[in-house]
Amino acid sequence: MSGRVRAFLELMRLKNVFLAAITVPLGAQFAIGDEWISDYLPDVVIQIFAVIFFIGAGNTMNDIKDSDIDKTAHPSRPIPSQRISIEEAKYFTWALWILSIACVLYGTFELYNNEMEWYPLITIYVLAVGLMLSYDHGPKTKDSGLVGNISISLMVGAVILYGASSVSSINSTLVWWTASVVFFTNLAREIVKDCQDMESDEGIRQTLPMKIGLQNSRMAAYVIIMASLVCLYMPYWRGPFEFGQIFFQIPAILTLITLNRPLYEGKDALVAGRIRAAMLLGLIGFIVPMYV
Repeated sequence: MSGRVRAFLELMRLKNVFLAAITVPLGAQFAIGDEWISDYLPDVVIQIFAVIFFIGAGNTMNDIKDSDIDKTAHPSRPIPSQRISIEEAKYFTWALWILSIACVLYGTFELYNNEMEWYPLITIYVLAVGLMLSYDHGPKTKDSGLVGNISISLMVGAVILYGASSVSSINSTLVWWTASVVFFTNLAREIVKDCQDMESDEGIRQTLPMKIGLQNSRMAAYVIIMASLVCLYMPYWRGPFEFGQIFFQIPAILTLITLNRPLYEGKDALVAGRIRAAMLLGLIGFIVPMYV
C-alpha cells in the first residue's frame, strides 16, 4: 500500500508542488508582512492546499497525456512503469480538482463574509484553470512549445499573486515584482527543459528548440534570465527595500549570471536545476530584508 501511495504522490511531482505551494504564504508575507500569521493563518493554509491540489491535478493530467512520450523519455514515472494505470490516474485527477475547488470556494466565502475583496482570489484561480486546461486539452498549448512554456510560467508566477489575494491585498508592488521574477525564471527553465527533451518530443510537439535550434533557444533562455534579474533588482531601486539590501540577493544573482557557460556547453539538466535553486534563493533574498 505504501508503494501505491508513493506512486500517487510521485504522480503529483511533490518537489514542483511544494516549490509552488510555499509561494502562497510568501505572497501573503510580501503583501502585508507578519500580519497574515496572526490574522489570516487558517485562510492562507487552506489556499496552500488549494494550490497543492491544483498543481497536483495539472501534473497528473500532464503525465496522462504524455504517457506514450514518457515510455522513452521518463520510463520510471508511475504511468509508463505501470505502477498506476491511466484509468486510476484519471480518477485521482478528479479527486484533486474537487479538493482544490472546495478550498478556493472556502477562501472566497471567508473573504466575502469579512467584507474583503474576494474577486481577485477567484479571478486568478479561474484564469489559472483556463491556462491549465488549454495546456493539455483544447487548444493544447503544450504542443505549441513557447506558448505552452509561457502558460505554465504564468501559472507559476500567479501563485504569488494568489497568496496576496488570499489576504485581500494584491496591490503591493513587491508582490508583482516577485511574481515577475518567478515568471521569467520559470520560463527560462521551461525552454531549457525543452532543449533537454528535444529528441523525445520530435514529431509530437513543436518546441522552441525545434524551430530555432538548440543554441539559439539556450541564448533566448539566458536573455530571459537577464529579464528576471532586472525584476529582482527593482524592489531595491524603487522600494520597498533599501538599495544596500540587494546584498541578500547575491547568491541568486551569481547563480543566474554564471549560467551562460553551462548553457553554451549544452548542460541542460544542470542549468534547469540551477534555475530552480536560483528561484528559491531569490525568494529568500526578498524575505530576509523584511526582518533586517
